[in-house]
Amino acid sequence: MEYRISNRAAVLSPSLTLAIDAKAAEMKKAGIDVVGFGTGQPDFDTPDFIKDAAKAALDQGFTKYTPAAGIPELRQAIADKFKRENGLDYKPSQIIVSCGGKHSCYNVMMALCQEGDEVIIPSPYWLSYPEMVKLAGATPVIIETTDTTEFKVTPAQLRESITDRTRLFILNSPSNPTGSVYTPEEIKALGDVCVEKSVLILSDEIYEHLLYDGAVHQSVAALSPAHKEHTIIVHGFAKAWSMTGWRLGFMAAPEPIAKAVAAIQSHSTSNPTSFAQKGGVAALQGPMDHLKGWLDEFAKRRAYAFGKLNATPGLTCCNAKGAFYLFPNISGTGMKSTEFCQKLLEQENVAAVPGIAFGADDYFRLSYATSMEQIEKGMERIERFCAGLAK
Repeated sequence: MEYRISNRAAVLSPSLTLAIDAKAAEMKKAGIDVVGFGTGQPDFDTPDFIKDAAKAALDQGFTKYTPAAGIPELRQAIADKFKRENGLDYKPSQIIVSCGGKHSCYNVMMALCQEGDEVIIPSPYWLSYPEMVKLAGATPVIIETTDTTEFKVTPAQLRESITDRTRLFILNSPSNPTGSVYTPEEIKALGDVCVEKSVLILSDEIYEHLLYDGAVHQSVAALSPAHKEHTIIVHGFAKAWSMTGWRLGFMAAPEPIAKAVAAIQSHSTSNPTSFAQKGGVAALQGPMDHLKGWLDEFAKRRAYAFGKLNATPGLTCCNAKGAFYLFPNISGTGMKSTEFCQKLLEQENVAAVPGIAFGADDYFRLSYATSMEQIEKGMERIERFCAGLAK
């Protein structure tokens, strides 16, 4: 039988990060000593007090449907977080709890975009942004950046890309895949363009708490009432609390947008997992004591990997100011990213994600959310691989 696949599904590219992780896992299962730099999740465990809250919820029978947009207790805790940490006033009705940060992004696209719309995305980008735009029927408009500007889009580039069809601008700081962090002044300059041109901003702030070298996170929504009216914040528990598998995210938006997202979610996934939401309440209301130790360890790994990459023939790398990724430039090797990563995996058993997945074919993404032992071993293999290319 011939099966007809919808156009929206046919145009999608599978996630290369998940494909790389699957390939590495397959090799490890076969007994091969693989160093995996592909994963986008902390290697630390979820703090115990969060797990205890979810366990208690299970023991208390909190296993039924909840309101589709999330339990009131969690929506209030998220509103309190925005007030406490970002100086933002949101009503719980403006908060939608989702099945992960990715789900929040998708819901926003579906609520705001349709055929004929354009969405501006700086490159390198998180690989799911363009695919979500396509699923919503809109057109991704890519602004290319490079390591010479720390992968930051300028207000002039943004202004030049805006047309009368532009619906949304995606801003991700700290960034996946580059680790770049826009300064408060840079955030304001980009936000001002969007306010002036009446373009909405999807501000992906899921790496908000993962910052180094004195970098500061500035939410564009907190700049002024006008900026807030133009901004939808997407966020989640995956990174700062190591809750990737919990599938728990959230967003904050102007009331009409939040209402539309809630309606979409009610007809797609319904509520996020009940007991996971109780863990989310605990995360937001509990201590953040774990974070300093995590950041100290991430910073050590970052410094080591950064030094080794820049000492490797054919590679250059600008330092990350946030998240847990480095994005080395491989143009000096004479290869593009897919060939580079395939040969690196085949010859040295090192798994990394080709930059082409993020719209930047002269780079690859390296996650240092793995042990120092693995990083040291992986850097030695990358150095050996590149030295062989230089002969």
